[in-house]
Amino acid sequence: MRVAFPRTWWVGLLALAAGAALRLWFIHSYPEVQGDPLVYGNIAKNWMLHGVYGKTTSGILRPTLIRLPGYPLFLAACFKLFGMEHYHAVMFLQTAMDLASCLLIAAFTGRIWSAKAAWWALWLAVLCPFTANYAAVPLTETLEIFWISVALYALARFLGTDAPRWSWALLEALAWSYAAVLRPDGALLAVALCPAMVWYGGKLWGTKRLLRYAAVAAVLSVLPFVPWTIRNWRTFHVFQPLAPRYATDPGEFTDPGFNRWTKTVCVDLTCTWEVYWNVDSDVIDIAKLPSRAFDRSMQYEQTRQLLDDYNKTQTLTPAMDERFAQLAADRVSARPLRYYLALPLARLADMWLRPRTELLWIELRWWEFQHHEGETIFAWAYAGLNLLYLIAALFGVRRRPPLAGAMVTFILLRCALLVTIEAPEPRYTLECFPMIIALAAIALAPRRQAATS
Repeated sequence: MRVAFPRTWWVGLLALAAGAALRLWFIHSYPEVQGDPLVYGNIAKNWMLHGVYGKTTSGILRPTLIRLPGYPLFLAACFKLFGMEHYHAVMFLQTAMDLASCLLIAAFTGRIWSAKAAWWALWLAVLCPFTANYAAVPLTETLEIFWISVALYALARFLGTDAPRWSWALLEALAWSYAAVLRPDGALLAVALCPAMVWYGGKLWGTKRLLRYAAVAAVLSVLPFVPWTIRNWRTFHVFQPLAPRYATDPGEFTDPGFNRWTKTVCVDLTCTWEVYWNVDSDVIDIAKLPSRAFDRSMQYEQTRQLLDDYNKTQTLTPAMDERFAQLAADRVSARPLRYYLALPLARLADMWLRPRTELLWIELRWWEFQHHEGETIFAWAYAGLNLLYLIAALFGVRRRPPLAGAMVTFILLRCALLVTIEAPEPRYTLECFPMIIALAAIALAPRRQAATS
């Protein structure tokens, strides 16, 4: 079965040209090669030059497992083809992959709803600045979105044939696998779509038959983690099939007390930036802590003294971490609902609704209108655009399109994971945007049209 698309190929080219122009503008105006991109690049370079999957610290090369090999492998291939540490070439290739994602999202939307919805999806995808911005950053987001888009399209093709075909099941397995090899949370894609393959396919061809396809796809998607797990066991003598939660190598201190205290304070990217990321690298200014960081005057004094002690060396010692743990314990016991419910939901809301200006040269405290009027207005407009995508997606869900259950399940699983983290970042919700864009397009298009041969 094929969806009949209008023969206005030039409209598609125009959309892709507009999308390319937007991403190239981000590359020209807001390239970002610092922090995590350099960590990935360092691993890729050492892997290429020395055959060691490791990072160089203070001139010493040591094996590492803090990052999964999917993105370093991509960077190593780029360095091999385009030159060592040629990050602009990486950005250009990510631009091409992001545009391919837009086409896949459009094709997926067309197959589950209508040709007009596909065109809506294409334009919504190519002009989405939030995903486009990450083409200019050597991080996993663009590739993750690409493989999620591949998985959605492969699932639609698998279910849209007269009989289940192994080719689409194997492509599905590849997409699940590479999404998980890029980021540990990429495994949620398989958790959501593997049961969907059985649920939707079982209605067409029988559950027993579909269990075989899903089982093979699931096993194949796990295979790449076997050598990674063996390598980690041999190198570090730990069982680590994914990557550690706090991106630390075995034996490194994970700051459990500070992390728990942070979860009693932070709900937004500003706090993540000014507090969480500053530990062991910069001062933590008590004046920048939100008022919710102190329940009473005595607690303020305890916090001030603790931060003063830390700021003297800007190094978090185990003794200081224990003091943070005691402070956190007092705050949790005093207001458990705030810690276990209110703050996690606030962090989740911030990741979904915050203006996605983290890669733009916009003030971190964008809401302080008196200091930067233009940036505040722009940030609110950006937040409004993000909200329009989300509202349209909700209306798309109300139309109950095919595979809506699988898409919503993935989004809910991701939300369930995100409420557990202490340092929110808006980029953590970007992996849901292939679904958000498809559902928004369905809301904007006429009612579903029957597919034609």
